[in-house]
Amino acid sequence: MADLLVELFSEEIPARMQAPAAAALARAVNDGLSARGMGVPDTAWTTFHGPRRIGLSVTGISGEEPRRSVRRRGPRVDAPRPAQEGFRRSLDGLAHRIEEVDEKKGRFLVAVVEEGGTTAATVVRAVLEEYLPRFPWPKSMRWSAGEARWVRPLQRILCLLDGAAVEVRFAGLVGGAVTSGHRFMAPEPFAVAGADDHRDRLRAAKVLIDPAERRARIVDGAKALAAAHGLSVRDDPGLVDELVGLAEWPVPLIGTIDGAFMCLPVEVLTTSMRAHQRYLALDDDRGALAARFVVVANLEADDGGAAIIAGNERVLRARLWDARYFWDSDRATALADREGDLERMVFHTKLGSMALKAQRLEPLASWLADRLGLGVAADAARAGRLAKADLVTGMVGEFPELQGVMGAYYAREQGEAAAVADAIGQHYAPEGPSDRVPTAPAAVAVALADKLDSLVGLYAAGERATGSKDPLGLRRLALGIVRLLFENGLRLPLRDAFGAAFDGYGTLDATIRDTVVDELVAFVADRLKVHLRDEGLSAELLAAVFAVGNDDDLLRVREKARAVARFLASEDGIDLLAAHRRAMNIVRIETRKDGRPVDGEVDTALLVDAIEQDLATNLSVAADRIRSALETEEFAEAMASLASLRGPLDRFFEGVLVNVDDAAIRANRLRLLSRLGGLLDGIAAFDMLDEPRAAA
Repeated sequence: MADLLVELFSEEIPARMQAPAAAALARAVNDGLSARGMGVPDTAWTTFHGPRRIGLSVTGISGEEPRRSVRRRGPRVDAPRPAQEGFRRSLDGLAHRIEEVDEKKGRFLVAVVEEGGTTAATVVRAVLEEYLPRFPWPKSMRWSAGEARWVRPLQRILCLLDGAAVEVRFAGLVGGAVTSGHRFMAPEPFAVAGADDHRDRLRAAKVLIDPAERRARIVDGAKALAAAHGLSVRDDPGLVDELVGLAEWPVPLIGTIDGAFMCLPVEVLTTSMRAHQRYLALDDDRGALAARFVVVANLEADDGGAAIIAGNERVLRARLWDARYFWDSDRATALADREGDLERMVFHTKLGSMALKAQRLEPLASWLADRLGLGVAADAARAGRLAKADLVTGMVGEFPELQGVMGAYYAREQGEAAAVADAIGQHYAPEGPSDRVPTAPAAVAVALADKLDSLVGLYAAGERATGSKDPLGLRRLALGIVRLLFENGLRLPLRDAFGAAFDGYGTLDATIRDTVVDELVAFVADRLKVHLRDEGLSAELLAAVFAVGNDDDLLRVREKARAVARFLASEDGIDLLAAHRRAMNIVRIETRKDGRPVDGEVDTALLVDAIEQDLATNLSVAADRIRSALETEEFAEAMASLASLRGPLDRFFEGVLVNVDDAAIRANRLRLLSRLGGLLDGIAAFDMLDEPRAAA
């Protein structure tokens, strides 16, 4: 058994690409080995990645490819001589024997070829040389005069199999046993003997190849520095992930924010530190932002980091001077006076300016507040009109991440009502599946208005989300609508809402209104299916519920789906679904025989058997109860009424023959079974459900 070590050493790799690249490399090597019968367990694999290298180590690789016999079918025995000679030539150089084999289509030449026996080094080289030219970097580049592509210029390939170099060739490089340490503290190349030696010698050369170890060094170091000043590190796992990918030898240091800037909004300070400088923010014992930050250096400085700290404080000071200038100058102009600037900002080339969007949000937010019974129509309208004004401020121009947030600050400074300011600040939310959902009435109305308006306009302009591509965030907007309604318990018919948003444009082609509305209801329904997947409500079940009644009230659809799921997970539900399927199959088969549909009411005079009379009575009672339950949205009661049919149906199938000689009785019994289908299908399209679903 042999141990393999691979390291691909390059210029700095973007932090977000490192972990996926290391995983892709491991998958490719594992797939290549497995295809040759040399696969090893997952527990034998270790990957590593960092700013300048990705790689893997694996233990227990077979020393050679297993030998095996492979049968290759050639031409028929009576095929022309050139065909037979060509087949034999294709086997030149291979250990083989040729047999004549009888098959259904005739007698064929079959070669039994002996394969395998290739050394592990040869297999590893072949796998890597095949894969590296097509490595799946999100972005790649060429350099120098070569044609090879890599995320950044590739400088060295380390490939060792049991300590011996494997001469993998790619990008003008040849695999060997040499790597390099830290760019500044230990740049000299050196040879390694294997995975353990590689890890230990790189550590001595100021490189930690294990990302988990770098993370612990960053987190623990930052916490210790903060604690020494009576502070705590503000939780920011995304930034820590990025820092892990930026430093091979992370050294946390603590710096100070100039007190003159602590009057700026907290979001401005933290965004300046995070987005531009990658600093970790600190909190004091009250949870307020402290005038300190942690910077993660990538080396140990001789002066203990004093110069690094001073340099970062100087850079941050310059950033914050700009922010303070924008803060002061932006407040000199009221949000309401920025509409002229918004007219020069395009929302979409086919839909006009941001000023027009703001004008649409005003009445739409007011309409939603009234329709949802939120009681804040005036605040919602005012917030809708001002929601986009901060897009033309200097601060948002410098920090786009603060759109909405700065609008809220400026609105408060300019005397707008607190509800209006909060609605401006929250109207983009939720921006992702884990983002907080607004709950204040005006904020909910404006957030819904913004998403409805954008979806309608973009759909009318021909924009669509396709496959995995959604550059305009249409799926995010639809999921935002779902979460706003669900998490606030709001009842909103989507067709009315999308129709109101469409009408607000005024300039859109009225002939496409119904098409756009219907497409958007279906689009949001698809997002609902994704959202409810964690509840055990399958896409199939939701599709069956959506297929009935053209219902566009998401809360009602969800509750009905939950009730159906619980019912189908019960013994009664399982049996009733089977009975429904049996009944519909009988009706379908007999209808096809007769060449005409089963229609009309059940004739009670033709119910000659007590069992079918009992079923008809129970169907009638259940129909009334289900109708009443659905009207009052008592879905559990509707399911209970369905469950009451289990006994009468079982007795009917056991004791009544449908396909009797008397044509009138036969047709009447088919109508009776058809009524069962209609009864169930008033709740969900049960014929779309193959198997019962887990309870919600």
